[in-house]
Amino acid sequence: MTLDATDNPDIVSTTSSRTGSDYSVLARTIGDAGLLRRRPGYYVLRFALVFGAFAACWAAFAFIGDSWLQIAVAAALALLFGQIALLAHDVAHRQVFRTRRPSEITGLIVGNLAIGLSYGWWMDKHTRHHANPNHEELDPDVSPDILVWSTDQAKASSGLPSFIGRRQAALFFPLLTLEGVNLHVSSFRALRSPSLKNRGLEAALLLTHVLGYLAAVFLLLSPAKALVFIAVHQGLWGVYMGCIFAPNHKGMPTLRGERPDFLRRQVLTSRNVRGSRFVDVALGGLNYQIEHHLFPSMPTPHLRKARPIVRSYCAELGVAYHETGLLASYGEAMRHMHAVGAPLRERRARK
Repeated sequence: MTLDATDNPDIVSTTSSRTGSDYSVLARTIGDAGLLRRRPGYYVLRFALVFGAFAACWAAFAFIGDSWLQIAVAAALALLFGQIALLAHDVAHRQVFRTRRPSEITGLIVGNLAIGLSYGWWMDKHTRHHANPNHEELDPDVSPDILVWSTDQAKASSGLPSFIGRRQAALFFPLLTLEGVNLHVSSFRALRSPSLKNRGLEAALLLTHVLGYLAAVFLLLSPAKALVFIAVHQGLWGVYMGCIFAPNHKGMPTLRGERPDFLRRQVLTSRNVRGSRFVDVALGGLNYQIEHHLFPSMPTPHLRKARPIVRSYCAELGVAYHETGLLASYGEAMRHMHAVGAPLRERRARK
């Protein structure tokens, strides 16, 4: 579903006199409802619960010792790594602190030290994604790499991306088992960039995490159990991260060339996921992806409250507001990935 900005009726039907004001009208409504106010009590409780469970897991790891029961601890830590990554995400968007300095310090501790994820690298990448979601030339999340996200990318691919692209829908979840390792590798690779702020501090915190993690695992467990522990922990963490982020934009329209206005750029490329409070917790509020993209600094607990306001306003403007269930969102993403791989399967069939 690759389209130029001019191909979308929701975009071309909006006059230039309205596009500049549509978002500001919504922003005033959201602001008047008090949904942009900080929620310090919520984040104190959330940090306490997540890091309390994190400490309890490592205490259980030390108590259980050299046993195959550690596989259960590895699985629990995978979930907690995901929850800590979600906290780092909220910190980066200044949902927790209003100013840069405390956000940066907390982000480095939560990201680099706790889970081995470079806060500076991820923040740069995620900021570019938010500015231009699903834009093939500007959003790093849809840049062709191992996977392809549009038929144009598929036609231009070769080598390993071409091989995987033919069957990428079937391979997507298995490949996610490598995502945890990929996040660590990308974090260390980012240290080579002169543009990365606090490179020395980021490097020291990442090394402290990796060395401390490996020392704990290999000193307490036999080599075989240690390797299985790492594989289960890092593999499940990668799958969990993919399950959090895949529903948000995968399978939604991608853009090329000229961009629509801010409101349509965010709404038309994002997907909401309906669900219970359990879904809210599991996905860290990112199931309200439309509201999050429109108001990135909005505290997580306010996103659910903003949803009916945003949905009603989009209906008033005639802007498509897409939401679905959790399993259906994965189905949409997989069908899209299969569809964009068609040129590669056709090329293979002609050989």
